[in-house]
Amino acid sequence: MRVPLVAAGAVAAAGALLAVVAGPAAASSGSVSADPTGTVSRDGTITLSGTYRCTAPTSPGPVLVASSVGIGSADSGSVRYGLNGVAAQCDGAEHTWVNRGRAGSGPAPAAGPVDVQATLVQLVMRGGLPLPSVIAADRHQVELRPAAE
Repeated sequence: MRVPLVAAGAVAAAGALLAVVAGPAAASSGSVSADPTGTVSRDGTITLSGTYRCTAPTSPGPVLVASSVGIGSADSGSVRYGLNGVAAQCDGAEHTWVNRGRAGSGPAPAAGPVDVQATLVQLVMRGGLPLPSVIAADRHQVELRPAAE
């Protein structure tokens, strides 16, 4: 199921924000992981995948799988990009996810190791705004390989 563009943008922004702010998972009613490899196409589109599992949330609001990619090092200046997100099906079973997105106006990603964070997040309305509530997160190095085009 594809997430509407506005929600996907919110997820991507939340994923990038969570990578900086939230760190490890704040609550644990699910799990998420990113596969050890992803792809990058000539136009800079990054594709990541993995698995997740969650149970039905106790409060209303969509549950999404967000991901972000960190490129560069602390010494040379790193950049983190949020990718599009997908809606999660929280039924207790393990599911796969795939997120695709292009790096913004920064440096084009190249094949090689990158820092990836996958986040299982519920958007909860607070004060009229959808705010992310982290269910689970996974952050590790992933090898980007050239996409078959």
